[in-house]
Amino acid sequence: MFTQSQLDRYADVLLWGLKTSRSGRFKKKDIVLIRYNIPANPLAEIVYTKLLDRGMNPILRVNLTSAMERNFFKLANNNQIVFQPPGEEELFKKLNGGIFLHAPEAITHLSGVDPKKIGKAAVARKYLRDILDERDQAGAFGWTLCNYPTEEQARHAGLSLREYADQIIRACFLNRTSPVSQWQNVFKNATSIKKWLNSMKVNFYHIESANTDLKITPGEKRKWIGISGHNIPSFEIFLSPDWRGTSGIYFADQPSFRSGNYVEGLRLEFKQGAAVKIQARKGQNFVVKQLSMDKGANKLGEFSLTDKRLSKIDTFMANTLFDENYGGKNGNCHVALGASYADTYDGNSQELTKEKKKDLGFNDSALHWDLVNTEKKRVSAHLVSGKKLTIYENGKFTM
Repeated sequence: MFTQSQLDRYADVLLWGLKTSRSGRFKKKDIVLIRYNIPANPLAEIVYTKLLDRGMNPILRVNLTSAMERNFFKLANNNQIVFQPPGEEELFKKLNGGIFLHAPEAITHLSGVDPKKIGKAAVARKYLRDILDERDQAGAFGWTLCNYPTEEQARHAGLSLREYADQIIRACFLNRTSPVSQWQNVFKNATSIKKWLNSMKVNFYHIESANTDLKITPGEKRKWIGISGHNIPSFEIFLSPDWRGTSGIYFADQPSFRSGNYVEGLRLEFKQGAAVKIQARKGQNFVVKQLSMDKGANKLGEFSLTDKRLSKIDTFMANTLFDENYGGKNGNCHVALGASYADTYDGNSQELTKEKKKDLGFNDSALHWDLVNTEKKRVSAHLVSGKKLTIYENGKFTM
């Protein structure tokens, strides 16, 4: 599947991503949490060793197996659903880094579980994510993640395991002698695009495709960010809009696997910032319940565009990390329902309090669900000056 040299390169890219993702510097004795699924053990061993070699303190945590996760939601009572292990909060307040190696053995194993239980468990752990967000804003924490090939993911993507692994190798530049150099080039190209986008004063963006007609308001004090090391691979450039200005129709033509459930053909209608009408060919009941887990779950937290010239991904991967970075023929846009990203705030992150986030229309939720549209599309910026400018067409930024 992967050669030893490719695994070593993958680990190097992840450490580049971890370092790049943090505004503050990593140093010896920093604490880095490595979370991984069992199939990713070969990669976890190398990442662990490299962190040790750098003088850091890696902590390993194996995720629940699919059987464990299914039994948890099947058998756990209300107290068990919201239970948090002692010491969890203390650990998260001291973490300097996090690496997640995603390698699921199953991706539809929770399809028979009440979505309300899944939502309740997510809400109970939200305070831990809030801790990391605050540390991230302060430059004390950085994170990255990747995908490791499994038979289950390959099967749902309609690929052999070899084909699936090859797509990861190409997308992450693991077939290059120095993949980190390739990522540095992508980072440089993206920086130019972000500078161009952030030079505009925009009232709203208009996304048009065969099945999407959506208006999104960026809001005050916003900036486009992306390709910051947080995800490997990552080719998307995105912002967290003012959710209150969202209106129109969004269609996710790409299927989505979330919390052990499958969703296909999702159509959302937004009015006054909220999704008021939800339709899906498959998984509609799950979507409805996910979007009701808290007050922010049915509102936008992210708007993203991927330039097909940057992304090598041209195949559906049944994995959000890859699918939201799809290049292919038409590139992609995606929106995320739920939590927004504080680092899209164009100002001193230290001054971005919960009250200020609310005033600026940054969405808050335990949910963050990326939904991808790969149709041929045009995205136009309607400027404060009254002019209209096409910023993205035929899968490419028009800069």
